[in-house]
Amino acid sequence: MPRTVQCVLLKRDADGLDYQPYPGELGKRIYDNVSKEAWAKWLEHQTMLINENRLTPIEPKARALLVKEMEKFFFGGGSEKPKEFKPV
Repeated sequence: MPRTVQCVLLKRDADGLDYQPYPGELGKRIYDNVSKEAWAKWLEHQTMLINENRLTPIEPKARALLVKEMEKFFFGGGSEKPKEFKPV
């Protein structure tokens, strides 16, 4: 039986994640407050950020930027798309 959470992004009850997707306290907050659907939206947004900003996720600066944007996406005012971004 799936776990249900009150999703901070969708603002409604939805299926919760099956496991903590990120380590540490941030990962626990995500596991407790983010739905599978919202996590999928983050993965799409993260991919766009990586591509548009030409990030290499293994680099510490890029990882720090992605963590900051992830926190904003779920628990802040939202993560914005780069100014140059044009959807296909």
